[in-house]
Amino acid sequence: MSVLGRCIVKTLNRNCKLLSQLIVDPSTVQQLKNIEENSLRVTVDGGGCSGFQYKFEIDEQVTDDDVVFKKDGVQIITDKISLDFIKGSTIEFHEELIRSSFRVVENPQAEEGCSCGVSFSVKID
Repeated sequence: MSVLGRCIVKTLNRNCKLLSQLIVDPSTVQQLKNIEENSLRVTVDGGGCSGFQYKFEIDEQVTDDDVVFKKDGVQIITDKISLDFIKGSTIEFHEELIRSSFRVVENPQAEEGCSCGVSFSVKID
């Protein structure tokens, strides 16, 4: 079974779904372990130069409106509304000469984004 097949999503009502909703890259797992944290919250807010922007914060608190993605001892938390904007995306940790950060890549819900990769516009079908 593939890495994606082994990863499952658990909602607070204990329903399980395949991880096809969100892919957690090994770089994300490794960075969270490097900084000795086990939870990362990913949200989408209005703003940025393209209309919406991704936000990341270290947060272990899970609410009734959250969906939790667990992989190799760490968890990615997002609310159900944000998940609609990032469904099918990959969460990775990226290092460059000028910065290092978590980021959302390969977002099938995004039509275009800004050059910094923080904001995006939504595809309208």
